[in-house]
Amino acid sequence: MAYDERLAQRIRAALKDNRSITEKKMFGGLAFLRDGLMFVGISDSSLMARVGKESYADSLSRKHVREMDFTGKPMQGYVYVDAEGLKTEAQLLFWLERCERFVATLPPKRPRVGNSSTSG
Repeated sequence: MAYDERLAQRIRAALKDNRSITEKKMFGGLAFLRDGLMFVGISDSSLMARVGKESYADSLSRKHVREMDFTGKPMQGYVYVDAEGLKTEAQLLFWLERCERFVATLPPKRPRVGNSSTSG
């Protein structure tokens, strides 16, 4: 997995008191989830930020932010924030709070139905 471990530690430190946050290796990097929904992730040294469609244009207008084109085409509601835009704790907290606020508006993730079998 190629992601900036120092950035991961900074995110962990900022979110340490939030029990609803988990992390999962995905997308070739590391994702942070709130109640099972990804809100930020790390790919190389950039933050993958799930900002939602409402904050998308504003997010793109900020310095060191670019379209997230993970699949080869821009993903609406997601942006990359490059390392230069995350130098200070205030900058990092801005993105963590923006993304967590957006994900809090989404319906909870449904648990997967497993293929469990019972024997009688």
